[in-house]
Amino acid sequence: MSRWSRFLFALLTALALSLGSGAASARPAEIGSAPGAPGGDDAHGPALSVPHDVPIVLPIAHAAIPPVPASYVTKDLGWLELSYPASAEERVASLIQDADAVKAELTSALGQPVLSRVTVRVAPTIADMALLAPADAPPPEYASGVAYHGLHLVLLSMLQPRGAEAVDLDEVFRHELAHVALEDAVQGRHVPVWFNEGLAISLSGERAAARLQTLWSATLSGTLIPLSDLDRSFPRENFEVSIAYAESADFMRFLTRKSDRLRFAAMIARVRSGQAFERALAEAYGSDLRRLEFEWRGDLERRFSVIPVLTGGGLIWVLVVGALVAAYVRRRRRSRAILARWEREEAIEDARIAARLAAERAEREGSAEGAGPFIPVAAHAGTASATSVSIKIERNGGWHTLH
Repeated sequence: MSRWSRFLFALLTALALSLGSGAASARPAEIGSAPGAPGGDDAHGPALSVPHDVPIVLPIAHAAIPPVPASYVTKDLGWLELSYPASAEERVASLIQDADAVKAELTSALGQPVLSRVTVRVAPTIADMALLAPADAPPPEYASGVAYHGLHLVLLSMLQPRGAEAVDLDEVFRHELAHVALEDAVQGRHVPVWFNEGLAISLSGERAAARLQTLWSATLSGTLIPLSDLDRSFPRENFEVSIAYAESADFMRFLTRKSDRLRFAAMIARVRSGQAFERALAEAYGSDLRRLEFEWRGDLERRFSVIPVLTGGGLIWVLVVGALVAAYVRRRRRSRAILARWEREEAIEDARIAARLAAERAEREGSAEGAGPFIPVAAHAGTASATSVSIKIERNGGWHTLH
C-alpha cells in the first residue's frame, strides 16, 4: 500500500470511528464516597470521579457482607466463589469458563500472587445488586459493577443502570478483578488513581474505540491532562474526565509494552515492599514519571499526528473529499481504459473468426470448381482497418484477392 493510500485509509478510519463512537461514548458523572462510607481524603482513600456506567472502586475497609438469597446458585472454584440467580446460568457460563485464565493473566501482568480468594455476586439489576452489598456502602446507582477494597468482594449487574440493555459481564468481570488483583499485588499500598483505573480499563479492553477517538482529539488539540493532576482524583468536567480515563489506559499500555513487562513487574514488587509509587517507578524504569510521560506523549504524536478527528475544521474535510474525488476519477479512467482494451481485443478476435470462416468457405468453393490451394492473410491488428480481412487465392493460374 502506498504512502498516500495509507494516509487516505487513516483519514477514512478516523471519520468512521468518530461517527460510530459518538453515540456510544461515555457521559461522565462525579461521585464521592458512598453514603455512610468514609469520604474525602481520609485514610481510606479519596473520592473518585468516574464515567457513566463504568465500574468503580469504593474505598471501604471493613463492612458486613449480607448473605445471598436462597434462590441463588453458588459455585466455589477454590479461589473464586461465584453466586448468581439460577436463571442466569447461561450469562455466567463464560465467567466460570474464563475465570482461571483471567487470574493467570493478572498474575502474569502484575508479577505477584493475586486473587487468593474473591467473592463475586451477579445480580439481575442495580437494585438487586444493592441488596448484596454492605448495608453502609451501597453501590452507586449508575455503576454496573463495583469492587470493594479490603473485602475482596465484587458485585455485577446483568442490566445497565439506565434502560434495559444487557451488561457485558465478561468485560466488567475483568475490570473489577483487575482492581482486586492490584490491591493484592501491592498489599493495599497507595497507587495513583490513574494507575488503578488505567490498569483495569486497559486489561478489560472496554470502550476501546471511544477511548481511541478521545486520545486523537486530545493529542491534536493539546488538551491532554498531566498525570500528576490525576494522582488522587479525576477532573469533574465531562470532557476532561473522558480524557483522563482514555490517557490513563493508554499510558498503562505504554508501561506494559512487551519490552517493559519485567520493569513493570519490578515496579509492582517495589511498591509491595513499601517504596513510594513514584520512587518505585523511577528505579524500575530508570526514568522518573515526568520523563516517561514525555516519552509517552511523543509516542502519541507519532501515532496520531496525521490522523484527523472531528474537530470542526473545514480544511480537514476538504482534503478528505478531495482525496475521495481524486480516487474516483482515477478509478473511472482505469475502467474506461480497460473497456477500450477489451473492445480492441474483441474486434481482433472477430476479424480472426471472420477470416477463418471466409477461408473455409473459399476452400469449399474451390474444391467444388477444381480450384488450387488458397493462402489466408492475417488481419492487420491494431490499425484503423483492424476489422477488414484480405484473402488471396490461386485460381486458373493466377492470384486473386478476396475482400
